[in-house]
Amino acid sequence: MRGHQLAMALREAYLALHRRTDAIMARSGVTADQFVVLASLTEQIALTQRDLVVRTSSDPNTLRAMLILLERRGLIERRPHATDSRARTVSLTRKGRSAFRKLWRQSETVRQRLLAALDPDDASVLVSQLRRIVAGLVNSPVQGELS
Repeated sequence: MRGHQLAMALREAYLALHRRTDAIMARSGVTADQFVVLASLTEQIALTQRDLVVRTSSDPNTLRAMLILLERRGLIERRPHATDSRARTVSLTRKGRSAFRKLWRQSETVRQRLLAALDPDDASVLVSQLRRIVAGLVNSPVQGELS
């Protein structure tokens, strides 16, 4: 298999998942990317914006724009960090937790279809392989990049 074929297959799979999730979330006025932010915030009481960038694999400017929109809708709140004056913490509001639970239920069919496309053992192997791909791409220099 050529690298281009693998890259295109990964892109197709990602876009299919993203578009399906966006279609479901649109009914509630949330994008798939915003849903990922909300999901990340359910894992801890509060995260810094920098932590969210890492957890969501988002660009800092894109994440900031999403946070502004989510804050305006009352789904999250941002506050100054307790010990780092340069940082801000982000947490879900009560309304945000409620909205996330509703969105989670609405998107259950997407997760079911995703798993149904694979044998149970294959799903674990695929997750492991995808993580290896990410690590290999993140930790390797780009051709032509100066060291």
